Amino acid sequence: MSETMPSIGELLTATVPMVRTLQLEYLETTAERAVLAMPDRPEYQNHVAGPHAGAMFTLAESASGAVVLGAFGDQLGRAVPLPVRCEVAWTKLARGPLTAVAELGRPIAEVVAELDAGQRPEFPVEVSVRREDGAETSHMTIVWTLRPNS
Repeated sequence: MSETMPSIGELLTATVPMVRTLQLEYLETTAERAVLAMPDRPEYQNHVAGPHAGAMFTLAESASGAVVLGAFGDQLGRAVPLPVRCEVAWTKLARGPLTAVAELGRPIAEVVAELDAGQRPEFPVEVSVRREDGAETSHMTIVWTLRPNS
């Protein structure tokens, strides 16, 4: 990012131990999209030699958090972003390194307008986790909120 401001990926790598544990790599972080990669490591694998569901969940949730920070980082002085609920579908066997693509599901201005109106807005983030061959191995919808500071 700049010499004085860390990137979202640098910030999350420094502050979230699981990001370091899983060696997640932030390939892209914007206000509407984040792309993260997770290497294929034996210690992350399950009984069928694919990435464990918990590691895949963490990859997807981390991607969603990165896009939320990209979209609403300027609101942190007055609200805390928190995941509210999640739905996940495991669609194909995962093998090898994985990539998660997270996309914000509502316009930023709409969410901020609700916060300005004194509401606690909710918004979805859609995440697709894919193998190297491009096949989607899981899809997650995480609903986030901006909880106003007391």
